[in-house]
Amino acid sequence: MYSRHFQFNQFRSLFAPRKPRHPLVRVAVGLLGLAILAALVFVGVFVGAAMIIAGVAWKLLAQRKSARQAPSQVMDGEYRVVRKPALPLSR
Repeated sequence: MYSRHFQFNQFRSLFAPRKPRHPLVRVAVGLLGLAILAALVFVGVFVGAAMIIAGVAWKLLAQRKSARQAPSQVMDGEYRVVRKPALPLSR
């Protein structure tokens, strides 16, 4: 029986991160990475806060609209509590 093996070693260098050799370039790439990370966190926090604020505003406006419109099928009535009749004593 013949079987073929795929060699993954030839693609290992394709996905390996390459660090620059010059120390100043390493520092610059590191600072660039931190700046990108900070920007993503900053945008994420503000997008999340905007979504929460929009949701709260949506709910407040929906409550305001529903409070203005009275339901058309409301029935008023008066109620009186009726006591339960005492059960006869068991013998």
